[in-house]
Amino acid sequence: MPILVWTGLACFAYFVYNPLVAMVLGGLFSLSFIVGFGLRRKARHSVRCSVYGALGGMLDKSMAGF
Repeated sequence: MPILVWTGLACFAYFVYNPLVAMVLGGLFSLSFIVGFGLRRKARHSVRCSVYGALGGMLDKSMAGF
């Protein structure tokens, strides 16, 4: 569900405003994933655990506003 909301917002922003807004939204999505991944790797989690945890944590926190 959260990934559908992110995708829907990016598509809406792309068609209504312009591609730059969608790229900024994608950049924020990527940045939050990279930060989450880095924090988990610093805490000595495995790569697989870090990927899953970063993705899940990012989607969880982003849906808190909805």
